[in-house]
Amino acid sequence: MKKTFIASIALFAIASMVFAQGTKETAQAGATQKTYVVGISKMMSHPALDAIEQGIMDYLATTDLSITYDRQNCNGDVSTAISIAQKFKDSKCDAVVGIATPPAQALATTFKDIPVVFSGVTDPLSAGLIADYDHQTETNVCGASDKSPQKEQLEMFFKATNIKTMGMVYTASEANGVYQMEVAKQVCEANGITFVGAAVQNSSEVKMAAQSIIDRVDGMYVAIDNTVVSAIASVDEVCYAAKKPLFNSDTTSSEGTDFFMSSSFNYYNHGYESGRIVERVLRGENPKDIGAVFFTDMKLMDLIFNLDSASYLGIEIPADLLAQANYVVKDGKTIENR
Repeated sequence: MKKTFIASIALFAIASMVFAQGTKETAQAGATQKTYVVGISKMMSHPALDAIEQGIMDYLATTDLSITYDRQNCNGDVSTAISIAQKFKDSKCDAVVGIATPPAQALATTFKDIPVVFSGVTDPLSAGLIADYDHQTETNVCGASDKSPQKEQLEMFFKATNIKTMGMVYTASEANGVYQMEVAKQVCEANGITFVGAAVQNSSEVKMAAQSIIDRVDGMYVAIDNTVVSAIASVDEVCYAAKKPLFNSDTTSSEGTDFFMSSSFNYYNHGYESGRIVERVLRGENPKDIGAVFFTDMKLMDLIFNLDSASYLGIEIPADLLAQANYVVKDGKTIENR
């Protein structure tokens, strides 16, 4: 009996030691779970870029990754974007995200040893963010392009309005703005539409630029150009006063304006998909193998016609075009068109 009791105590002691060791190891494993630091540099605060940022964080919140964010706003200034990139380098981020072209370019120039993810960049090749689209060149940069079917969108605008001359304000210092201006100009020429452009350097020049060409055009087009979109209210004001239709290709910033037509990616969805790319690089995937991701799923696109503006402008939208819209604005309210 005594020996059995002593043996039982010994077994209990051994079991306790094993349990304690296991608990200690579990605690240590939990304590050493890596928390990633992700820096986000956003060109400026406006609905599209804000939606991208929120989408990225919302997606990453669905993963089991532990992440803290350093979120910075360039306020439309390229030199600030460069300063933010250096700040992220000093902070030893595990990955950095550039929302829009200038912040992404600043990050790609500054970092060569950690992943750089771009989002909301229309043409990453001409912006110098990647060297090719076929994953041949070693790089630490990858991301999501918001390149939309610009040709199809513009031809829809032409058909809906019957304009003969189109104006466009664009940012001469931003690769996205210049690229989309060149595409718009080519589409206009191919469709017999006269193109009239007005270049700006910053958002304070947008209204004056719009005013300088409004009397020479039948309609106005605003591309995914962060500087111009941030001042969309001033373009809208000029177009409304002149009774000229406005096609704003950023649906997130169209709310509250008198646009005629708006078609673009749903930028929250774009950010959400960009978050998947951030997860992939944090889990160790080579950015070279990811490259530039182009989204072709039309479910990520929105098309809105403003029936109130159409009535004000005296334009009757063709039924086949109206049927393609997933939203319409009627009596001041945005409603589903399904």
